[in-house]
Amino acid sequence: MLYLRKIDGIVLPQMKYTAKNKQHRFTLPSYQLLIIVAIFLTATANLTFFHHALEIYPWATNKAFVVSLSIVVFASLLFIASIFSLVLPARITAVLFLLVAASSSYFSDKFGTVIDVEMLRNVLETDAAESADLMTFTLAGRLVLLGLIPAILVWRFTAPRAHFGKALLIHGGTAVAALAIAGASIGVFSSQYASFFREHKQVRYYISPAYPIYSAIQLTGSLLPKGAPVPFQGLQAAANILEGGEAHAELVVLVVGETARADHFSLNGYTRITNPELSKVDRLISYTDIQSCGTSTAISVPCMFSYSKHDTFDVKSARNTENGLDLLQSIGVNVLWRDNNSDSKGVADRIQFEDYRSSDRNPECNPECRDIGMLNGLQAYVDEHSGDILIVLHQMGSHGPAYYQRYPAEFEKFTPACHSAELSECTQEEIINAYDNTILYTDFFLSKVIDFLKANTGPYETSMFYVSDHGESLGENGIYLHGMPYAFAPKAQTHVPVLAWIGETSDIDYEQTILLKDKPNTHDAVFDTLLSVFEVSTDLLPSADSKLVMLGPEEEEETANATR
Repeated sequence: MLYLRKIDGIVLPQMKYTAKNKQHRFTLPSYQLLIIVAIFLTATANLTFFHHALEIYPWATNKAFVVSLSIVVFASLLFIASIFSLVLPARITAVLFLLVAASSSYFSDKFGTVIDVEMLRNVLETDAAESADLMTFTLAGRLVLLGLIPAILVWRFTAPRAHFGKALLIHGGTAVAALAIAGASIGVFSSQYASFFREHKQVRYYISPAYPIYSAIQLTGSLLPKGAPVPFQGLQAAANILEGGEAHAELVVLVVGETARADHFSLNGYTRITNPELSKVDRLISYTDIQSCGTSTAISVPCMFSYSKHDTFDVKSARNTENGLDLLQSIGVNVLWRDNNSDSKGVADRIQFEDYRSSDRNPECNPECRDIGMLNGLQAYVDEHSGDILIVLHQMGSHGPAYYQRYPAEFEKFTPACHSAELSECTQEEIINAYDNTILYTDFFLSKVIDFLKANTGPYETSMFYVSDHGESLGENGIYLHGMPYAFAPKAQTHVPVLAWIGETSDIDYEQTILLKDKPNTHDAVFDTLLSVFEVSTDLLPSADSKLVMLGPEEEEETANATR
């Protein structure tokens, strides 16, 4: 359309910019856009899935089946994207899938991580400092190349808008077609797929972005309120301490470790001397067969203090229910939680909590705040209180992937050590060296905790317990870090070190307790052990089979009589 415009006194004809003469960009119909995105994601976001599939079905003898598997993955992603596009515009669906796949597949490819509900919960509860260890240039490059750039292209090649009825027909038809393609491909190799679906469930969890999106929907559903708010739940148990007074006061330190695995403690037979200080300590017991409640801090820490057992534990209900620390505090035990990790995961919400992640309180920061700083001023706390005392120290411990940041330079005994959070830049030997140095520093820290307790053994019955929240994979079978679904998590992530140091004045029977060191047990024992050590009489107290310690004969009998 022409119109006249006066410029410098001269009237010139101009072209009006309207929708009719606008130069349209190249566009794709929405169903074609989803097909292209599904192909792209199958090829770029599922390398770990196909790696594990090829380990089970080698290409040389299973070419047709692997091709069929590729078609099924493509068809599955197309089906899911088409279903999403019934609610969201196709390009928004495409962008969402691209960004989710770029990030989730990075962690699957680099660390063997499965992005399930618990891993997403862990992400939500991880603080900025821990997240910073994972923010590498490789991740940024992956997000740009496989996420941001494709997303921009998708956004530019905008598919023509369709009325709801037409969109329903197009995307519904695409979903049906995708389902038919997957069904036909499965039908041709039905016997192999029957085995694949039944025997190799864990491999399917690597399909990206299908499983991460499914997990996100599950997590969102679990967080949404269902019905009227449930009041805070007490343990509904009458409890009391059998004997009190300063003459019989307990001083117990419980160290909650981070990411330590039992088989890297020389106390448990590891060939490297990672426990040089603890190996010199008398009356120390190392339990050799303890399984964690979960493979992440977000599960294991609240679980070990919960009355619920591993098989019935639920994070949401645990946040709304009294735990073992609440129970001890309610009967007069002075309970203190000091934290050098992300937080207590809700366990210490109702007790005294002190954050040691900054130099404002922790004198040992350079710039990472060291676990040893949690001992600063601890004697003053003890001197200011009377009666029973329980102190919980939550370590930063061996948290990865930046293991080299978890210990001071003087503790770098095992070399060469990986000095990067980008584990692909290091050999497995360098990664293990850095990790073992963190265990060496934990050994030093625990020895200082014991020294602190020895200094208080006169007026108190002293004891220390160390319990790691979960283990860590260090490259075995291509898996790193932790957080795998518990059902198929490797032993490295679930077999945790647990230690007990028993002071000479303690009512704990050292000789009887050491007989329990090789007995299979779990994190469930922590709740029961705390009640036992503080000689708490309650109908919640189970049999001695679940405890880590045995009291002297008189105390065991008193507890048993009071519980009846």
